[in-house]
Amino acid sequence: NALNDPQKMVAQADSCLARGAKVAMIVDIAAGTSIAIQKKFAKAGGVSIDYDRQVVGGIAKVYVAFDGVAVGAAQANGVLKALKGKSKPVVGELWGGPTDQNAYWFKSGNDKILNPLFKKGTITKGPQQFVPDWLATNAAPIFTQMLLKTGNKIDGVVAANDNIAGAVVATLKAKHLNPIPLSGQDATAAGVQNIISGWQTMTVYKYVPDEARAAAAAAVALLHGKKPKTNGFRLNGKKKEPTLTLPVISITKANYTRLFKDGFLKRSEVCNGVYKQYCK
Repeated sequence: NALNDPQKMVAQADSCLARGAKVAMIVDIAAGTSIAIQKKFAKAGGVSIDYDRQVVGGIAKVYVAFDGVAVGAAQANGVLKALKGKSKPVVGELWGGPTDQNAYWFKSGNDKILNPLFKKGTITKGPQQFVPDWLATNAAPIFTQMLLKTGNKIDGVVAANDNIAGAVVATLKAKHLNPIPLSGQDATAAGVQNIISGWQTMTVYKYVPDEARAAAAAAVALLHGKKPKTNGFRLNGKKKEPTLTLPVISITKANYTRLFKDGFLKRSEVCNGVYKQYCK
């Protein structure tokens, strides 16, 4: 784990190559760095896999990830369902980090559901903005400005992940405003706490072991000179990148205990302190 340090990531890649590694499974943190690593492996006769994040402009043999478009669609649908019956509600959007390709896949899923409704006038387009580095500390002032711009008249927010959703919740509480339909992603303990306490509508659950197993299987196939399993492609620039996308699950107050059954979260991580009273 390079801990988001590009230089450390390159050093780790060089170390892996020196020890005979033939497949690089890369979670992109900086496109230039990731492409350089992929080229190093190719020069040494190896190959690479885009894992979870697509390396834009890269040369990976396959991209393994959860279906980003489906993530965005699930978020939008979750917020719309909670807004049902409200006349022309104002829907704001807080997308992920603008340097992360995943943010654009999620946004495309949001757009797929919301844009036709904005166009028809069924719902009203509210403020929209990317959140640098996905940080709550960036999301909070952005959402504060959104509220100021609209006179607090935002009826629902499609937030790209639980971290950003948490900033929305904190801002609403600080302004003594009521909860509004709000999406998230990653099924974090804090996100689930916001869901069970009525401050967040849903989160998108991605069972990471499935993704890891799929990527490992792709690596083994590539090592043996075989084509890894795919179920489609994603555009990477102008080329089609073979892709294996995995399904996602919407988590709400109705089914959050699944996370405990799957071992994804411990009950003690969620059902503690003031949140204990909300747990089933």
